[in-house]
Amino acid sequence: MFDESLLDDPDALSRADVHGLLRGAAESGARVRTAARNADEAGIGALHPDGRPRAVLVVGPGPAAASTAELLGALSGGGCPVAHLRPTGVAAAPGALRWTLPGWAGPLDLLLAVSPDGTEPGLALLLEQAYRRGCSVVCVTPAGTPLADATAQVRGLAIPLTSTPYEATMAGDDAPARPENGENVLPTGPGTLWSLLTPLLALADRIGLFEAPRSALDALADRLDRLAERCGPATATYGNPAKTLAAELADSLPLIWTEGDLAGAAGRRFATVLAALAGRPALAAELPEALTAHSALLSGSFAAGADPDDFFRDRVEDPEALHARVVLLRERAPDITSAVPGARDLALHRDTPVSELEAAEDASPLETAAELLAVTDFAAVYLALAGTP
Repeated sequence: MFDESLLDDPDALSRADVHGLLRGAAESGARVRTAARNADEAGIGALHPDGRPRAVLVVGPGPAAASTAELLGALSGGGCPVAHLRPTGVAAAPGALRWTLPGWAGPLDLLLAVSPDGTEPGLALLLEQAYRRGCSVVCVTPAGTPLADATAQVRGLAIPLTSTPYEATMAGDDAPARPENGENVLPTGPGTLWSLLTPLLALADRIGLFEAPRSALDALADRLDRLAERCGPATATYGNPAKTLAAELADSLPLIWTEGDLAGAAGRRFATVLAALAGRPALAAELPEALTAHSALLSGSFAAGADPDDFFRDRVEDPEALHARVVLLRERAPDITSAVPGARDLALHRDTPVSELEAAEDASPLETAAELLAVTDFAAVYLALAGTP
């Protein structure tokens, strides 16, 4: 059940937020500033690269690694291939995961390891393999962890992960249990992505992957601060895009349709955090392929009119059926080549409601990513909190 009245009760939201998810979303700007400072202190500014790498390989546990790779790839604009290496293993536990470099990886390539935990032996083994192949290695992980030590052993660059004091407290007995091994862990909050991504943005600027100077990172942090005020719990639903989106997605199956590489990365992350934090299914696809991939969902059992109210149905005992709702994420206003107008018309023709989210016109690529990620992260958190029994 989704309690929409909870959205406009900041005190109730605070009581429901036992894992500090709202705090994690609100402090993203501060994380960016601290992570940029940590990157400078780790020596990124002193690097003298010979040129852009042939390929960038991103590894790490959990969905944040995949999001990091997709965002780096989108920001690079195709100037350099960015690939996410997925792990194998019998469980999603640190000791069970293993990674393997592709056969072509060598001295011209850069390996980026991102880990909020830093205890994965599989990553340490991968770093040894990369060292033997001659790959350059950069790792973002907590200082003093086995992964940080392994990075130093292979002559890589280890950047301390930015964290907050309350995270260590939250990862205690009240954290949800991991079904694979029973360990108590804090769920991946919205701020973790920026802690992992920001040092790599500074690195990407240094190696010529794309432009992200310190001034751009400061502007990114400022934009995240403004978004936190706009989407925070103190702002009423009618003026809060994240709360509005959360209320619209209650009791629906979100079909997240995106246009643009950055929007595509943000849409896939939105689907991931909806499942991970709010326990809600969602499907993400890029336009125009989404019109074909999800067309049947607009006319099948998930269509808005597929399950008309039965006069004799018990409205107390029987839960309402999930119906599809299209969420359009785009980086800029549609132009003559855009598939967005056609997507909107198709959804409305099938009596499917549509939610839309677009970045500001004057936003840089980094600020565009910040806007799409911040609003959707806050929306996922509100869905998680207002859906708590």
